[in-house]
Amino acid sequence: MERARVTKEEIQQQDTRFLAVYVESKNSCMVMLSEKEDKLGTMAIAVPKFKEGGLGTVTSSVILGDRNIITARMFAEYVASKKAKIAVVSVYLEKASEIQAQEFFMRLIDKVFKSEGQKEPTAT
Repeated sequence: MERARVTKEEIQQQDTRFLAVYVESKNSCMVMLSEKEDKLGTMAIAVPKFKEGGLGTVTSSVILGDRNIITARMFAEYVASKKAKIAVVSVYLEKASEIQAQEFFMRLIDKVFKSEGQKEPTAT
């Protein structure tokens, strides 16, 4: 059985580092999105629902915290729909506004997905 894969990415914007740690297992993904350093923040979970012929709607809920809940749910739903897996997303911000950080976090998630696609497949 293959072990979970871990990918780390970062971008520098407005003199601040924005970071992503992505962990993917067979049935789920976890993404930690943070400002300055890797920290756990508000967490949301999203679960894709499958319908006949493919992926249906995605439901989400905040499971920890009360700051940045819109961003946490939005990215949990985005990752769950892209990967068709359960997704847990954590968002930690210190000074950046939630609206401003959404753009940077979207770029980070896209970077993670692209770097993941460039890895060589492992034999199973």
